[in-house]
Amino acid sequence: MRPRALIMTLVLVGAFWLITSRGNWSVERLMRPISSSGKLWTEPVTAHGAGTFGADEQNNIDIYKTSHLATVNITSVVYQRNMFFQVFPTKGMGSGFIINEDGEIVTNKHVIAGSSKVQVTLSDQKQYDAEVLGIDSRDDLAILKINAGHKLPSLPLGDSDKIQVGQKVLAIGNPFGLGGTLTTGIVSSLGRSLDNEDGVPMEGLIQTDAAINPGNSGGPLLDSNGNVIGVNTAILGSQTASGQAGSIGIGFAMPITRVKAMLEEYRATGHISRAVLGVSNVVYIPEGWQFSENLSLPSTGGLLIQQVEDGSPAAAAGLRGATRAVNFGFNRLGIGGDLIVAIDGKPVEGQDSLTRAMLQKRGGESLQLTVYRDGRTMKVAVKLGSAPETLR
Repeated sequence: MRPRALIMTLVLVGAFWLITSRGNWSVERLMRPISSSGKLWTEPVTAHGAGTFGADEQNNIDIYKTSHLATVNITSVVYQRNMFFQVFPTKGMGSGFIINEDGEIVTNKHVIAGSSKVQVTLSDQKQYDAEVLGIDSRDDLAILKINAGHKLPSLPLGDSDKIQVGQKVLAIGNPFGLGGTLTTGIVSSLGRSLDNEDGVPMEGLIQTDAAINPGNSGGPLLDSNGNVIGVNTAILGSQTASGQAGSIGIGFAMPITRVKAMLEEYRATGHISRAVLGVSNVVYIPEGWQFSENLSLPSTGGLLIQQVEDGSPAAAAGLRGATRAVNFGFNRLGIGGDLIVAIDGKPVEGQDSLTRAMLQKRGGESLQLTVYRDGRTMKVAVKLGSAPETLR
């Protein structure tokens, strides 16, 4: 080997030795992902490594550990007829939560509507048949009860009047049949309005971006202290492959204050009441109906009262039903009664206008009707009665 080549070789070897001996820590840091055995290398656990959680994560974990024990899955069985008039059962799924150790459960009315049998599955997978204690169509709520034979975990009811836009919320439920699912988010807005499946407006809803999907209905919306501040009720969503609506981050919950009002009435009376008017039948007369002038009715249309029940709030307020009948082809129409043209100051827009208005009322409240009678318009205030509401 030539002297110059030998010198260069010694210099390179010396430099390599210097780097690998004095700079050993730096080289090791770069190479640590793979050990000498060829296996993946992992960092030792430190104060910020695996096994520890941030304050918000720990809050989520703590709330879930206790709250999911009192969150239940609800299966409702509805019997239907097929095209051959054969009866077959169909099942629907939802969620609910236990409110006391005796097994009373709150859920949505639409979770159990039309069901012949309601079954509740607890977090330990034990199943119980549930009794429907009462429903509240106005707020899409229902109370169930199971007899487990022992005390059950329950969730504390919070105060939805104090919640703020931006605060953290947690939802637990049974989305797509996946029981015990936790999602988190914030309160996105307050005081939202949304029509339910019957076209009846639900007012004052909590909007959240916590993921809520089919099956979450009836489950609890919790604050960061683990208190229930709402009942997850509805979503705006996109269609999934199965035809169901999936979450797009816009969900709605019924405020827990409505649940408290329902429970207060149930504790006091043993039932949940619906408002009673006492008008048993009305017929919608559309605007501009061609026979309106012949029947001495205004062109604006409205709801023509067919019958007023004796002794009812409507009768006490002086509302009038039909006095005679006329035939329109195969249809018979009672005329001579009051035509309701507005309800609480809002014009009548369809056959269900009165039903929708009544679902917003409770017994003892007042309903103001604008009626057309004998060629003139007048206002009639009716103090509504009440009767136990039954599951339909």
